Formats: sequence, C-alpha cells, structure tokens
Amino acid sequence: MSRVLGVLGGMGPAATLDFLSKLQALTPAQADQDHLRVIVDINPKAPDRNDPFARQGPVLAEMAGGLQGAGAQVLAIVSSAAHVHADLISRASGLPLVDMIETAARAARDTGARRAGVLGAKDVVRLYHEYIAAQGMGLVTLAEADQALFKDLVGRIKAGDVGPAVREGMSSLARALIRDGAETVIAGCAEAALVMGPADAEVPLIDSTEELARRCVSVCLGLEPLPQGR
Repeated sequence: MSRVLGVLGGMGPAATLDFLSKLQALTPAQADQDHLRVIVDINPKAPDRNDPFARQGPVLAEMAGGLQGAGAQVLAIVSSAAHVHADLISRASGLPLVDMIETAARAARDTGARRAGVLGAKDVVRLYHEYIAAQGMGLVTLAEADQALFKDLVGRIKAGDVGPAVREGMSSLARALIRDGAETVIAGCAEAALVMGPADAEVPLIDSTEELARRCVSVCLGLEPLPQGR
C-alpha cells in the first residue's frame, strides 16, 4: 500500500501545479487507484520570504502539521527557498521530508559532472552550496548583474509571463553558468523549470521539481526508504 504524500505549495501556485502534473505523469499507474493519494495545501498567502519582517517558518510549520493531521505520511515542499525552514517544518509535522535541494543535488551528481551551476535566488544558492559540496562537486553561481536579471525573470514568471523573451532570458543565464564552467545546470527555483527544458542548455539540465516528483513517487511506493531526519 502506498504512503500518502503531503505537499506544501502555493509559493508560487503555478510551480505547485506543475509539480503535481509531473507527479501524476511519473507514477506507474494502469488505473486511477494506482496513483498516490496526495494532500495539498496551496497557500499563496504564506508570508513572503523576501519580506525581512515576515515569519514564514511558523506558518509553513503549521501548514505541515495540518497535512499530517489530514493523513499525510510523507512531506514535500514545492519551493526551494522555503527549505530554509525545513528543520522547523519537519520537526513540527513529525513527517519525513523529501528534500527538494538534496534530491536535485544528487541528480546533478549522477550526471557525472564535477561542477554544477544553479539558477536560483541568492538564498537558494546558499542552500545548494552545502548539498553540492556533499556530492563532491563545485558550485558555479551567477554574476551579480545576472542575479538581478534572474530575479526579474522569476517575477515575470510569477505574474504569468512564460513567453519567448522570458524563456530566452532564462536560457541566457544557463549559458552564462556553462561559460563559467558548469557541467550541469540545476533549475533551482521552481519557476525556472516552468520556462526551461533539456534543449535550453548544452549540458544536462536538472529540473528540481521533476526530480522531487520522481523521488516522491519512489518513496511513497516503497521503492526507496523513507528519508531520515536532517
């Protein structure tokens, strides 16, 4: 019998829906009953992590506790930035967390790359630094001007713009990481994965939400052990 997956989402909503679509597509199912039971809290009203006075962690922890109370047995967070609060969220809910950043870093390692570039906001890149190092790889980051462009592109994606200009802008940032030595590129912020695909990079592109969905399926179907505490 499969485990019930709880999903913290809504930061932003489009990325959460994209994750759920990938989760469904990656589940080996012949009938409706073969799919996972998923309990989702899509809460775009959670405090904005960009607000220095906001207290996002306790709100996310309360959401996770609600998912546990509703029957979730495994937890996933569809926001790289929210993983700043992963310890608090996991402790508050008592649920094993399938860590999105750890999962993407492992996928990057499995490409055979020695250096991984990360498309992500500064706080997301800081989170990736530890996990990339743990996989024995070096980290390549965006220059300051490119970081500003990335932030602008993510804002446009969140506003619903996934058109050619935004896609080309994100691809240009991936190319910049590759020029600086990245042998694989991780779409670290979930919004980046909404406008990128394998053809947008000359090296393996790691879609963090797709890798999270794949591992959640594996954990919930018992194909790999439950994640241990952080």
